Amino acid sequence: MVDEAHERSLSSDVLLGVLKKIRKRRQDLRIIVSSATLQAEDFLHFFAGDSSDENGDNPSDSVGRIVSLEGRMFPVDVHYLEKPADDYVERAVQTVFDIHTKEPQGDILVFLTGQEEINLCMEMIADRKPSFPAKAQEILSLPLYAGLSTEHQMYVFEPAPEDTRKVILATNIAEASVTIDGISYVIDCGFVKLRAYNPTTGIETLTATPVSKASAIQRAGRAGRTKPGKCYRLYTEDDYGSLDETTVPEIQRSNLAPVILQLKCLGIDNIARFDYLTPPPAKLIIRALELLYSLGALDDYAKLTRPLGTRMAELAVEPMMAKVVLSATAFGCLSEILSIAAMTSLQGVVWFDHKGENKATETARRNFAVEEGDHLTLLNVYQAFVTKGKKEASWCKSNYLNFKSMARVVSIRNQLKRHLERFGIDVEESLAANDVMRVGGPDKAEQIRRCLTTGYFAHAAKMQPDGSFRTVDGGTVLHADPSSLMFNRKADWVIFHEVTETASKTFIKDVTKIEREWLLEYASDFYRVKA
Repeated sequence: MVDEAHERSLSSDVLLGVLKKIRKRRQDLRIIVSSATLQAEDFLHFFAGDSSDENGDNPSDSVGRIVSLEGRMFPVDVHYLEKPADDYVERAVQTVFDIHTKEPQGDILVFLTGQEEINLCMEMIADRKPSFPAKAQEILSLPLYAGLSTEHQMYVFEPAPEDTRKVILATNIAEASVTIDGISYVIDCGFVKLRAYNPTTGIETLTATPVSKASAIQRAGRAGRTKPGKCYRLYTEDDYGSLDETTVPEIQRSNLAPVILQLKCLGIDNIARFDYLTPPPAKLIIRALELLYSLGALDDYAKLTRPLGTRMAELAVEPMMAKVVLSATAFGCLSEILSIAAMTSLQGVVWFDHKGENKATETARRNFAVEEGDHLTLLNVYQAFVTKGKKEASWCKSNYLNFKSMARVVSIRNQLKRHLERFGIDVEESLAANDVMRVGGPDKAEQIRRCLTTGYFAHAAKMQPDGSFRTVDGGTVLHADPSSLMFNRKADWVIFHEVTETASKTFIKDVTKIEREWLLEYASDFYRVKA
């Protein structure tokens, strides 16, 4: 059974393709594809494929059938703006107070694109609350996004105190993944952050894009779960009419290197002939094959190399980091690289950003800082946690670290270690102190940076005189994220782990200094020096 198929994630699309392949040999296999908003005919036709009914009937009829189960939904009144909003965060706050002062009881769910907008919206609500009459019903604003600790996420499900209206400020995590009782009003900003991979630059960014009609309908439906509700869309009705029917599937906008590696590992060598629900653009496939070849995972015939390629496919991290982990033994830093791989897998959710305590959070981060960059700093955080944080519950709180996320990091690291032991690779632990610069000295730090370059050479950038960075081809301007240690610091060349995009700038996270010659040394198939 494949649930939430309408989300069209990479995993579910590839799984459906593999299931279709299996079904050709296993006619007795029964497959259920389910979702709240599903284009059922598309899935049915996909599994019908080239089959034909001997009576000339629709082949889909002999393959499967569509079963529709109508859930109980209360009516939802949808309201649009008469003209586009200049600033949808400002308009969302205004709408919250309009509802609060004019509408009957019921909690409010506001859809925004990310943590930064949510924090800004909470601050704006807090600033305006004192201007309301003392006898007015209270407002309790609560955030909900993926990077939030489980404990803080659970607050949104608790009933509001007496004479208090909950205002939940959420990303699209609240669109289908969770159901929150008591929501009567939905405010939809009309945007969502989606990952998009540029095959020309080789960079995957997180970009705010207009929602699809399917997502807009799903969001409005959150207001009609327990009683009639209202949805306020912060865009015009004409804008709604111009939206795409569905969100572009991940397979058409993602880095396909992890998918191709998995398919090759399953024995599906002919990637072009694989039965995709929606075929990806040729550029994405070509770029993924080029990257895997330069990482050493594929040979000249696009076959998985052994043992490197097969081991990279088995490790539960993306291909670039898999190459780093499997190269670490040669650099004498496997224990440290395992910790870094586990830390980066959580994409920054190990830190807490407490409201109004930005300076204190920043100071706490600087306590772990290593001059060479973010990866070695993350290693310091991990080593400090396993020596102090696991024993002293207050240690994480005073250092603004998420205890549950750090415990998850330890679990991920143990999984990676077990994989390596299964490959016959011995992991010699070296967690003697909490500072890598004191553990092994500058030489150990250099070996770690060299090892990171073996996997992340495609994510290299050169610093410009104005403090920004440019990719090696010079085509993309990048800026160190304010949360990065390399923000406002000098470094000739760097490699980076993650990219996010705002309306004005493209930011890089998890940034580490490297030397230019390392790129030529470890990626001779990827880079050439111009004469």
